[in-house]
Amino acid sequence: MNALPVRSTPALAALGLAALGLAATSVPVRAEAVTDSIARDLPGLMTIYQDLHANPELSYQEVRSAGIMAKAAREAGFTVTEKVGQTGVVAVLKNGEGPTVLIRADMDGLPVVEQTGLAFASKKRGTSTAGVESGIMHACGHDTHMTAWIETARLMAKRKSEWSGTLVMIGQPAEEVGTGAVSMLKDGLYQRFPKPDYTLAFHDSADLPAGQVGAAVGWALANVDSVDILVKGLGGHGAYPQATKDPIVLASAIVMKLQTLVSRETSPLDPAVVTVGSFHAGAKHNIISDQAKLELTVRSYSDETRAHLLDGIKRIARGEAIASGLPDNLMPDVSVKDPYTRATWNSPEFTQEAVADLKTRMGEANVVITPSVMGGEDFGEFRRADEDHIKSVIFWVGGADPQKLAAAKAGGPPLPSLHSPFWAPQADKVIASGSEALTLTALRLMPRK
Repeated sequence: MNALPVRSTPALAALGLAALGLAATSVPVRAEAVTDSIARDLPGLMTIYQDLHANPELSYQEVRSAGIMAKAAREAGFTVTEKVGQTGVVAVLKNGEGPTVLIRADMDGLPVVEQTGLAFASKKRGTSTAGVESGIMHACGHDTHMTAWIETARLMAKRKSEWSGTLVMIGQPAEEVGTGAVSMLKDGLYQRFPKPDYTLAFHDSADLPAGQVGAAVGWALANVDSVDILVKGLGGHGAYPQATKDPIVLASAIVMKLQTLVSRETSPLDPAVVTVGSFHAGAKHNIISDQAKLELTVRSYSDETRAHLLDGIKRIARGEAIASGLPDNLMPDVSVKDPYTRATWNSPEFTQEAVADLKTRMGEANVVITPSVMGGEDFGEFRRADEDHIKSVIFWVGGADPQKLAAAKAGGPPLPSLHSPFWAPQADKVIASGSEALTLTALRLMPRK
């Protein structure tokens, strides 16, 4: 697939941004003004991005990042509150009567040692709240999210004459551990600050060409459960297996039987994933251990499918243990980690309207409907807090080199994914398209009366 042609705007041309890959289109004056503003601001935004990228912070430790976002919002004229949900930022700009729109960016990095080779690559190390010391990297692109958030705040503040309502912009901690959104809500986000009618966000994507905007209609991201299974047995000498109850054989049977939860018990039209990501047992060649440990990730969309999968895991683990002849006191222990990340829902009609509007403003080829994915994201909690009232969409914004992405899809070398130590999105395109999509959508939702 070839790169998409470039939208023709003087400011983009002046900055040499032809590599944005955005298709030519006839765009309303307001949209062009936003595009031009972003193009002029982009060099400064890239400085912010590179600083954030070089200085990532782990979940609930985003003090420096939050300070940068809070300072930028204050300078733009927002009323800013810090330390909401531990390290979260809430910036409010009231501008007359009208709806309330919430725009979120997540702030935390990942415990990953960066291997991108970028001149501004992170060399940071830190210790997580779980006490694990590691390198730290923005391997999920939250640095692009924060930078686009700053630009969106500035653009909306400069265009107060074009909209009427209340804008609530939040910097969210701890998305990577799945609890940051709930932490902010429990800290009174909707009681201390205006409750939104609409919630907006975007996430960079390794599966879309750089600068392209996408959105799924309905389920966008999945429920994410972590399940631990402790498989018990009777250990002994490897030369005398008949005198033991081998937990490795039992755990292997459990792993194989778990595959039928999706393939034979779940409708092919109902996406679900049960993956055994870790299998640990034993310490020596000739010793049969007395236990084995399995770690699973379980993905689903509906509450009903989630419940069926989790119940099925417990049923299969116990059933295989009984079939192996284990007594009741040696039944496997199955523990489901709490809390879990709940699935994210893009309000269907609202999402379709947003995509249709952005197509007219950013170009037909530059905005697409994307499939649902089985990744997880806690942005959906902001809608779930009042799901009968709040409409929500999270966009994807492509970060992959278009030529390399096309080659990879044609069977060439695979590209790094999110969470990879090699993930280095084309950040200028992500920031430009992300801030444009958020700004244009917010302006549409809050028209000047």
